Amino acid sequence: MRILTNEDFKEAIKEGVTLVDFFATWCGPCKMLSPVVEQLAEEMGDRANFFKVDVDEADEIAAEFGIMSIPTLIVFKDGEPVKKSVGFQPKPVLKAMLEEYLA
Repeated sequence: MRILTNEDFKEAIKEGVTLVDFFATWCGPCKMLSPVVEQLAEEMGDRANFFKVDVDEADEIAAEFGIMSIPTLIVFKDGEPVKKSVGFQPKPVLKAMLEEYLA
């Protein structure tokens, strides 16, 4: 799964439905969530985009979206944030978050 930077973030999320996983390499719950997001990307990758953002590397993006706790997942639709989830979530919850915006 591609990790976005301050430079390529806006371009990557501008079209369609996108799930962005805000994480840090030192974060335990992030490590637990990562395989769940990757499974979801394998299942739904033809219908939605999936990216990660390392909050330590892309601090501008983290600040712009008010990321105070990680992991935080944000669903974007055509570049606009539409849904936010903080902390570990099971795959069915994440899938439902995306399905809501996939018409």
